[in-house]
Amino acid sequence: MAGGGVEDAYGEDRATEEQLITPWSFSVASGHSLLRDPRHNKGLAFSEAERDAHYLRGLLPPVIASQELQEKKLMHNLRQYTVPLQRYIAMMDLQERNERLFYKLLIDNVEELLPVVYTPVVGEACQKFGSIYRRPQGLYISLKDKGKVLEVLKNWPERSIQVIVVTDGERILGLGDLGCQGMGIPVGKLSLYTALGGVRPSACLPITIDVGTNNETLLNDEYYIGLRQRRATGEEYHELLQEFMTAVKQNYGEKVLVQFEDFANHNAFDLLAKYSKSHLVFNDDIQGTASVVLAGLLASLKVVGGTLADHTYLFLGAGEAGTGIAELIALEMSKHTDTPVDDCRKKIWLVDSKGLLVESRKESLQHFKKPFAHEHEPMKTLLEAVQSIKPTVLIGTSGVGRTFTKEVIEAMASFNEKPVIFSLSNPTSHSECTAEEAYTWSKGTAVFASGSPFDPVEYEGKTYVPGQSNNAYVFPGFGLGVVISGAIRVHDDMLLAASEALAEQVSQENFDKGLIFPPFTNIRKISANIAAKVAAKAYDLGLASRLPRPDDLVKYAESCMYTPLYRSYR
Repeated sequence: MAGGGVEDAYGEDRATEEQLITPWSFSVASGHSLLRDPRHNKGLAFSEAERDAHYLRGLLPPVIASQELQEKKLMHNLRQYTVPLQRYIAMMDLQERNERLFYKLLIDNVEELLPVVYTPVVGEACQKFGSIYRRPQGLYISLKDKGKVLEVLKNWPERSIQVIVVTDGERILGLGDLGCQGMGIPVGKLSLYTALGGVRPSACLPITIDVGTNNETLLNDEYYIGLRQRRATGEEYHELLQEFMTAVKQNYGEKVLVQFEDFANHNAFDLLAKYSKSHLVFNDDIQGTASVVLAGLLASLKVVGGTLADHTYLFLGAGEAGTGIAELIALEMSKHTDTPVDDCRKKIWLVDSKGLLVESRKESLQHFKKPFAHEHEPMKTLLEAVQSIKPTVLIGTSGVGRTFTKEVIEAMASFNEKPVIFSLSNPTSHSECTAEEAYTWSKGTAVFASGSPFDPVEYEGKTYVPGQSNNAYVFPGFGLGVVISGAIRVHDDMLLAASEALAEQVSQENFDKGLIFPPFTNIRKISANIAAKVAAKAYDLGLASRLPRPDDLVKYAESCMYTPLYRSYR
């Protein structure tokens, strides 16, 4: 197998198929250990015959409860909790007790449980991770492991890994440096890879790279679970990352997707640029966010009219998300108009903490901001920029709450029949404006989407349903597409394909409610369609290694997806 990698003894490299062997032929000695194994435990759902065959008689109460009944009971229990963090802990406990039931619950109740296992509740979970830490999930690689990273990877029990989500905890959501406690993010993201994208749980590996933290509160917290030292930077940092990336390829081969998650700006862009040539890497904050937002914009064109190139874009926030989205919009525009990307960027303006990005500031700007510094007089505030540039689309990625003020939104509504307003910062408290503010201040004309979920809004007798521009629409399907095609690199055109595939799945019925994203209830179908488009693009670009190319990629994607129904054991 190219680039090292492990022997594929069970044919597990075939997309994300399940093992075709009975696990206990070599591993389960007695019933008690079976009940302690989350992957094979079914709780009270073991049949009489299974209880006899696997030495479970007497270890369980006599009743036999179906998976449906177990699910009903758990949802009833979860709804009793008034504190969201208690729901999160209950879900994590279930994942460690009965994996299939956890995923069944998540898939069948995705709209209700997504905010529990992911944003916004996962943010609070990371802040308190040291206090609620029970059992290790994923791998912790710290500065202490320098020189031994490959050995650490070999300690993970699974040999066939398809997706790794890795963080260094420096910029968790909008909450800042949470150090080692950022592990909640890779764990949460990978449970969505399985639930929403159908990648097998055993093929997913969450990793936290602990290089210290600059968060004084954590350094002084007796329950903190990470290294008690300031963050390593420069050479020390990059050497550890280099060793990690080399070890990953050596241990798992060319086709393992490494998703960088919640790295600070200065490292995120560098790591993506450095490793995208040699590894299969993806940064969800830069590329995933961009792909979802682009899909929302493509869908909103059906409401506001015109093409991407007919609109003018203004961003508040010029970090990973802002510049990532801006760049993808420019690429998509360029692709459909045959205009050079440089010219397309001129339609896109960004405001950072010091004001509008303009030519006269170019020398002092970070490299990723420079392409968007255009000729214009300097402007200090967002309101000035809005009044001067008159954008048709306003996008917030600033991480600062309530920055889309009444004046800003009224200005947008004054020169646009239907202003497009995306307030994307997470969690809810950091959102640039609420759904209610957007609809009320624009007098019901805004086409609105947000990063965190908002309830529908009643305005002058009409109900508006805000769209949620959630990365969970794209990265699970994107990852599945990469896995089923055996892609060896990520290309920007694959991200554009994902955006177009998502935008195509918004129905007229969704638009009538004001939605520019499809409901999450269909997410597995959406993911299969995205996977098919992404895989098709990988084949077209010659980046796919799984040959021959399947005739019907949507059917193939669906056939590869993990399903959490209980298996019968003989």
